[in-house]
Amino acid sequence: MQQTWLITGPPGCGKTNWIRETLLNHGGACVYLRLDGSTHDGLELGHNAGIDRSWLMDQIPQLEDGSEPPSDSQLSSDERFVLIEAQQFSSTAQNDDELDPQIKQQLQQFNLTPDRTLHFGVDPELPKQDTLDFTKLEAWHLDLQGCVWDPNSLSSFWFELVNGAYGDVYRAKALMNMPDGRSFFCNWMVSQSGSQFLPLQSVVPPTGRPNRPSHLVIQGKGLIPAGIESTIHDCLLSDDVLELQQAPLRDQQANLQPTL
Repeated sequence: MQQTWLITGPPGCGKTNWIRETLLNHGGACVYLRLDGSTHDGLELGHNAGIDRSWLMDQIPQLEDGSEPPSDSQLSSDERFVLIEAQQFSSTAQNDDELDPQIKQQLQQFNLTPDRTLHFGVDPELPKQDTLDFTKLEAWHLDLQGCVWDPNSLSSFWFELVNGAYGDVYRAKALMNMPDGRSFFCNWMVSQSGSQFLPLQSVVPPTGRPNRPSHLVIQGKGLIPAGIESTIHDCLLSDDVLELQQAPLRDQQANLQPTL
């Protein structure tokens, strides 16, 4: 029968990584859904830009997008494992009747009833090392659809971002496009010793600007959005420079094609 789990917790506690490992271990039909979470005074939620969904669906080929209407074949499967993620600062009660009203309303919209609810920082089976108690949190995001980064500039920008050049950043994650067709999942949490730069398995041909999700989401204090945007603008490749970098890559790929 179908299992439905709700996983909640504060920003950066490891929800998505835990979900990834759980789904990989499951191995069968599975569904992922990210809810918008619940708001609190002084604590701004990170924008749901589809970063987690894109990363998980790249890593787990059989994963279904829970935000899309299911097909007839999906509806007929009663062995699906549905994992729902929501950013939530306070602990979640285990009783459905006591779920946060904002989260419960969204569950009703998707006609989902969790069989199990787990909250980072409360349930002992979940890791606790990155679960922080925030009292004030600002959030900011930037859509980077179609943007391609100079790789060296991305490294410099990310180092500045997580080391206080644009305010105190506690949490940052992004999907960033490279000129060679790769995309990287960039991940930072203040409780960790360093950032993650994880390549997606999906690589697109180096033929202009890719048509896939690219977004930056950050949370922290005293954020300086104007400074972030200005630096990003200087790090992105123009059409002419992008073509100069991609043309040799296309030539290399053409030379690798077998001749009959």
